[in-house]
Amino acid sequence: MTFAWKASGITYNRYLAVAARVVRRSLKDDKRLAAEKRGEMDLRFAKWENGKQGESKSLQTANDALLAEHAAAQAAAQ
Repeated sequence: MTFAWKASGITYNRYLAVAARVVRRSLKDDKRLAAEKRGEMDLRFAKWENGKQGESKSLQTANDALLAEHAAAQAAAQ
């Protein structure tokens, strides 16, 4: 007998994320809002050069900037 998450073809981490989202959505409004804020993540990264850490940047902000730059380059090419 296999686990339901394994039989459905998803990873355990994905299964946990889905289960957490279901639990957060089942809460009353005041508790749900607080739980949803805890569920948000802000990934940050820093580029290292010569053994020194550079500026720490938000991954979401960096991705948004890169996508906008890519879209502008494609628009200019057309």
